[in-house]
Amino acid sequence: MISARTKIFMAALAAAFLSSPAAFAQVSDDVVKIGVLTDMNGPASTPTGKGSVTAAQMAVDDFGGKVLGKPISVIVGDHQLKPDIGAGIARRWYDVDQVDLIVDVPVSAVGLAVQNIANEKKKLLIVHSTGATDFHDKFCSPYAIQWVFDTHALAVGTAQEVVKRGGDSWFFITDDYAFGHSLEKDASTVVTKMGGKVLGAVRPPFATPDLSSFVLQAQASKAKIIGIAGGPPNNGNEIKTGAEFGVFKGGQQMAALLALITDIHSLGLPAAQGLLLRTSFYWDMDDKTREWSKRYFAKMNQMPTMWQAGVYSSVMNYLNAVKATGTDDPLKVSAEMHKHPIEDFFSRNGKLREDNLMVHDLMLVQVKTPEESKYPWDYYKILAKIPGDQAFSPPNPACKLVKQ
Repeated sequence: MISARTKIFMAALAAAFLSSPAAFAQVSDDVVKIGVLTDMNGPASTPTGKGSVTAAQMAVDDFGGKVLGKPISVIVGDHQLKPDIGAGIARRWYDVDQVDLIVDVPVSAVGLAVQNIANEKKKLLIVHSTGATDFHDKFCSPYAIQWVFDTHALAVGTAQEVVKRGGDSWFFITDDYAFGHSLEKDASTVVTKMGGKVLGAVRPPFATPDLSSFVLQAQASKAKIIGIAGGPPNNGNEIKTGAEFGVFKGGQQMAALLALITDIHSLGLPAAQGLLLRTSFYWDMDDKTREWSKRYFAKMNQMPTMWQAGVYSSVMNYLNAVKATGTDDPLKVSAEMHKHPIEDFFSRNGKLREDNLMVHDLMLVQVKTPEESKYPWDYYKILAKIPGDQAFSPPNPACKLVKQ
């Protein structure tokens, strides 16, 4: 016969067990599966690609490889920078492969296409290299999170600083897709608002092999500033071509509205020196960024871009939320991620806003001269740190998630 004291102990033990997340864990398919949807071999593969896969796997390994007693799996898809291929992979992953979370997703056109699939399938998506403001604005979704940046934060901040320094006439070389258009629009608004003039724009297709004619048109505009409204590979090629054509010697300056540390590495400091840009992450900012980045470097033999560092950050925060909620249910996990500050090696003063934009501090940096650089990948001078509430625009009421 069981004593009363034993019954009380057993009841307390059962209550403690049932109150823990593992006791009521609900993990679909008994695996937490993360899909890195990226560009593995094309123009965006250096700042995303294998490096984003490595960052996601590092987060899984650092977490311990399991959550709620279930294994964590990372799979990889190459969307080849084509929206239809990206959407097709996402649909198959969500429907057939039971993927719980898709991450990365360059470029904005692909990110917006995959967002539609995430909405339809009611599955979670976190983008890092999709920057279009429409993602968290008029197309915002409870299932889609933007983690690293948006075009407003980078373009507006860079344009403000350049105009303050006397760069009050602009001509844009704009990548002819959603991301480039968004960069140009946001920067142009700031330039004109501050009393400057936009003299025109040319719009080369993404990954144009010969950009000479576009750079020559920008040079002929006589604008003080040639705004580079696009990402890799065009941005680097435009800066390099501009240097070869004597843009800088002629008194004009190029402002990169988006440039990544891998772009600077590829260009070299003699060509890139003096560029102003904003970034969400710099590997050499402090001890925390250096510790993680050196571990990443040991695997990849290059320092991480802000997109690759952001993949690690978001995957780790996602897994912590799965553990806390006891489920991989996307809305419950997202709600948990909204509850807590996001403070890690990548994010300073971060928070997941109601429109599913992760707002955090940014930096204004200037590319060093060759003489200023003291060791490999020592590329940036940090000029200012910009609080997230200043770097990012307020939530837009056009987003249905924003309380009116």
